[in-house]
Amino acid sequence: MAGRKSILYLFDVDGTLTKPRQVITEELKSFLLEKVQSKVAVGLVSGSDYAKISEQIGGEDVVENLDYVFCENGLVQYRGGKLISSESILTHFGEAKLQKLINFALGYMSKIELPAKRGNFIEFRSSMINICPVGRSCSQEVRDEFVKYDAVHKIRQKFVDTLTEEFKGSGLMFALGGQISVDVFPAGWDKTYCLNHVANESFDEIHFFGDKTESGGNDYEIYNDSRTIGHKVTSPDDTKQLLIQCLSID
Repeated sequence: MAGRKSILYLFDVDGTLTKPRQVITEELKSFLLEKVQSKVAVGLVSGSDYAKISEQIGGEDVVENLDYVFCENGLVQYRGGKLISSESILTHFGEAKLQKLINFALGYMSKIELPAKRGNFIEFRSSMINICPVGRSCSQEVRDEFVKYDAVHKIRQKFVDTLTEEFKGSGLMFALGGQISVDVFPAGWDKTYCLNHVANESFDEIHFFGDKTESGGNDYEIYNDSRTIGHKVTSPDDTKQLLIQCLSID
């Protein structure tokens, strides 16, 4: 886009551009496409797959117009709506090792008592495994209830600590994913992986905006990476206000 600075703004999705698992507002979507992308290159980097990202950002016609879409921490890369590259956790680790992880996780979750449990506790993605104690098919009401319960009882953090100890030396990494789950991926396959795809693009600066930037959160590594300028946000509204300041948008 003519006249743009040689700068890349990378955005987490959940909690940064949208409320968790919700759809971006029309106002923020227009602001991102018309105001922000007219000044800098714009990319998304999320632990979710392409279908979920497209749904949350307002449809495939929106994501196709962004400069970069990095799914599953950047292990799956799209540009202009076309798949450019992807990695496979199954190929990387093999069936036996992943089944050991899945069996352990299911056994651990079977012993947790929560206010409610639903279905889809293990979601197998191309480059990672997403583990959800409450079940990803939960309603918004059950999700909200779990978020409050987890904030007090640290269900996910205890799960991460247990998995980290159980699979020490395995090459598997564990991080809090979004509001209700735990992401499992090979060492080095965190969100910093997406930076490999833009290493030769000669950007003067790469900025990252995310909400899970604390240690153990899935934005932590890229937020603290020496190649990025990290910005911690607390909500989509907070993101917009920060962008107005950063880009001097009226």
